[in-house]
Amino acid sequence: MDNAAVLALFDRDMREGARPDGPGARVERVGAVVRRTAPGHGWNGILWSALTVADADAVIAEQIAYFTELGRKFEWKLYGHDLPVDLGQRLVAAGFTPEPEETLMVGESAALTGDAGPPEGARLVPVTDRAGVDLVAGVHERAFGADASWLRGQLLDQLADSPGTVVAVLALAGDEPVSAARLDMAPGARFAGLWGGGTVPGRRGRGFYRALVAHRARVAADRGYRYLQVDASDRSRPILERLGLTALTTTTPYLYAPVR
Repeated sequence: MDNAAVLALFDRDMREGARPDGPGARVERVGAVVRRTAPGHGWNGILWSALTVADADAVIAEQIAYFTELGRKFEWKLYGHDLPVDLGQRLVAAGFTPEPEETLMVGESAALTGDAGPPEGARLVPVTDRAGVDLVAGVHERAFGADASWLRGQLLDQLADSPGTVVAVLALAGDEPVSAARLDMAPGARFAGLWGGGTVPGRRGRGFYRALVAHRARVAADRGYRYLQVDASDRSRPILERLGLTALTTTTPYLYAPVR
């Protein structure tokens, strides 16, 4: 895989050329930024920018004003190769709060399908209804120690209004939900996104995460998505590297909450 070429393709396909990918979502290019707005539980933020030292602060202020008028929190998704080089510092100076840095990792879907199945006595089941979504949210809360009400709302909206854009899957050990993940598939894109992969404490290191990656890779390949991409935490990056994904750059969420 030509890392530089794939990163450039990712920028064009998933950032600068981003498509609406959820109920009520809107993607628009405004000057030097591409932003996404969505109602309810949807994600709001800046997907791509082409800023210079001369205009960066003014553009940042424009986006703050726009989302403040909407009354919505939003995220500026900053990648390690974005310019200007001090953009992160400028965002902090404007009132954004940085979240932990992650690694953008990409691999070819067909090369990641493997033969990894769930551990003995476990099985993978698709999530298609409210009961399944509740189980996914419960796993997320146990795995990450964070409220998952946003995830519950987002998944329910996607399954109801645009089911072709998401695949959610649970790993059950007997009847106990122990791991869960989802695959986001923007129509017409060449990258499908791995999101939310997590396993509850006490069940880690047994192959659940690996099985969920292989399952989603098979789905993505079958549906014509050449690449899988994931924003990997420090904990998941070593696993994903062993499975064959490659680190291309870093990505850091910068969050802004409007003052009402």
